[in-house]
Amino acid sequence: MRKYLDQKGVQYDFVQSESMNSVPRLVTMLCENEYHTIVIVGGDGALNDAVNVIMKYRRNLPDDFAFAVIPNGIGNDFGRFWGITVDDYRTVIDSIILRRVRKIDVGRCEYNDNGTVKVCYFLNCINIGLGARLVKTTNDALSIIGSRRLSLIPVLISKIFQRKQFCLSLHIDTELVEGKYMSVCIGNCHGYGQTPNAVPYNGMLDVSVISRPEWWQLFEGFWLLGKGRFLNYKNVHPFRALQMSVTDVSKAYVSLDGRVLLTRHPEPLHISVEEETLPFIIPIIPE
Repeated sequence: MRKYLDQKGVQYDFVQSESMNSVPRLVTMLCENEYHTIVIVGGDGALNDAVNVIMKYRRNLPDDFAFAVIPNGIGNDFGRFWGITVDDYRTVIDSIILRRVRKIDVGRCEYNDNGTVKVCYFLNCINIGLGARLVKTTNDALSIIGSRRLSLIPVLISKIFQRKQFCLSLHIDTELVEGKYMSVCIGNCHGYGQTPNAVPYNGMLDVSVISRPEWWQLFEGFWLLGKGRFLNYKNVHPFRALQMSVTDVSKAYVSLDGRVLLTRHPEPLHISVEEETLPFIIPIIPE
């Protein structure tokens, strides 16, 4: 990537994160020094860390500020939505030079952290229940194993054997949804295939509420997930909303784009969309 930037005559500074926790510090440094462009090379978790810092500083950034993404992590769902992978870094760099920018939606989540109301943002989705548990399992395995591919093994095992239900209370716009569910995905974007019709430019949230299947029905769910037809799965109850609240998450984990909320009782959660708020450099895919 650096070699291609040099070939194109692009002026840039390159900073390397030492760990998962160093991304916010580095992006804070770039924002405080009023960089006009920030490119995140990483997965959805690193992107989430960066976006939360950028949203904090957005009113103090240059008028022509924009960010771009080169996918390079375990989960690269946001990059896949735009049709790019890590191998397309030349395409992203060419797009940065051309600088075709559009403002995209950013999901907003207010939650309770031991009596203090906090705000965090997301581009892809919020997961409650199984999806969040898989994120935690992957992150824990990665910190121990140190290999992205090997860390997926305990995740696959969890998908087969973990079907725990949680008593959830959801207010989706004006509709109340209560009951025992295995997982909920609230998508501003594709949501790792769980909200396949969500797009980050319509001001809406797509919500998939997933009830527990029998173990032999899991394989059908995985097949439909891989085919982009997850909403056809009979255990999925889809909604589309401007906003929603979660007043009870039972003992379920909650994650935002690859980052698990540390507090185990974050309810109530108030989730909405900040429409067309973040300037993004659109990857221009060559024909």
